[in-house]
Amino acid sequence: MANTIPHLMFPTVNKCASIGREKQTVVADMDGTLLRGRSSFPYFALVAYEAGGILRLLVLLLLAPFAGFLYYLVSESAGIHVLIFATFTGMKVCDIEAVARAVLPKFYSNDLHPETWKVFSSCGKRCVLTANPRIMVEAFLKDYLGADMVLGTGINTYKGRATGFVCSPGILVGQKKADTLIGAFGETMPDIGLGDRHTDFPFMRLCKESYVVPAKPEVEAVSRDKLPKPIVFHDGRLVQKLTPLMSLLIILWIPVGLVLAILPIAAGALLPMHLVYYAFWALGVRVYIKGTPPPPAKKSSGQTGVLFICSHRTLLDPIFLSTALGRPICAVTYSVSRLSEIISPIKTVRLTRDRVNDACMIKKLLEEGDLVIFPEGTTCREPFLLRFSALFAELTDQIVPVAMANRMSMFHGTTARGWKGMDPFYFFMNPSPAYEVTFLNKLPEELSCSAGKSSHEVANYIQRVIAASLSYECTSFTRKDKYRALAGNDGIVAEKPKLAPNKVMGC
Repeated sequence: MANTIPHLMFPTVNKCASIGREKQTVVADMDGTLLRGRSSFPYFALVAYEAGGILRLLVLLLLAPFAGFLYYLVSESAGIHVLIFATFTGMKVCDIEAVARAVLPKFYSNDLHPETWKVFSSCGKRCVLTANPRIMVEAFLKDYLGADMVLGTGINTYKGRATGFVCSPGILVGQKKADTLIGAFGETMPDIGLGDRHTDFPFMRLCKESYVVPAKPEVEAVSRDKLPKPIVFHDGRLVQKLTPLMSLLIILWIPVGLVLAILPIAAGALLPMHLVYYAFWALGVRVYIKGTPPPPAKKSSGQTGVLFICSHRTLLDPIFLSTALGRPICAVTYSVSRLSEIISPIKTVRLTRDRVNDACMIKKLLEEGDLVIFPEGTTCREPFLLRFSALFAELTDQIVPVAMANRMSMFHGTTARGWKGMDPFYFFMNPSPAYEVTFLNKLPEELSCSAGKSSHEVANYIQRVIAASLSYECTSFTRKDKYRALAGNDGIVAEKPKLAPNKVMGC
């Protein structure tokens, strides 16, 4: 009955014209309206795990049936309040905001309703009215969807931590949505109201036109290329949206996966590099090699080493490059964690960020043998390449581009906010992790700096070649852009006095 009432009272959203709306105001609900999914549990679960850990996720999952009982049989607001209480109680407000800014937009954007977005995006002024906590949704709605106003449930806080309770007037459901809309707009009626359930009717009646979004699980989300703003940077450990079933699988898998992850890490650290490839395959880690790698440099003939220029996906890129070559390759990095250095089977050397010193260091390393550099300076998860630093092009003409790609089905092997020492473990905790290493053609002599090309021209050429191989998009974003977006800093890690000169903490 609840699913048929909206169709009798209001026309469906596909009947709403989206042309000529530039000066009009739209007010839309979120779950089930602006998003395809009608449940907010997956997003509460993401906050619970990313900001609170596995135990917080377990508590939320245990209380989810009770929340569902209240939501459907007693009170919609009571069910939502249980989710808020289980997720937020005692959590730092800054941690919630960090997850809302760096983690949730990726998942929200994957669930954007095409018909609602067509109408919402056509209007000049956009407002979202939702029962969700405003702290969870505001960053995504304003930064990525261009919302001018977000009216959501307020979270009560005490000394920088959430109490688990909500601010007056409580959960924005039913008449409270209508009262909030009146408080925000006064006597001015919004032009369009969009909702998906009977508790949205009170605020929809206040709009000049109202349309309901019918439940259509089969409708496809707005595609990546049609998103209003591409998600280039995002953080968090989880690859998939956390449905109740997926949450249970994550909780059960983590202890098992952590133990299993130790095996390939130990194999990489203890076995000779020419055997690591076979050990990885035996342990379920797939390594695919394409192209023809160059032979090792011969010191006896005075030949300098080859400089491998790679796209950067995870901290393990140089390990898998060495695995593909069958020999350890020294890696120049901005930083790696102390734990990662301890378990690393290859030598890593830290860049000082001083151009002259770094150039001298790289030249010396190339005299000793082959070397790998990641000119992006940091990892990027999405199909984009960050701007390439041009320093490497000035130091040698023996450059081989390498396109690195990987597959992770459960956990991301990178983080901007968390403890980076766990990055290798999270990658190998995936049920079937895979890496693809593609050796591209060596840089032609006529395109090198020796032939008169500038270092920036060479760097841009290498970036385009690697991007074309991976079907990625080149960008001008840098390491600083990534860390400012995800962590609120420049990604610079202070030196630790106990480390050797060629060591560094962080990543």
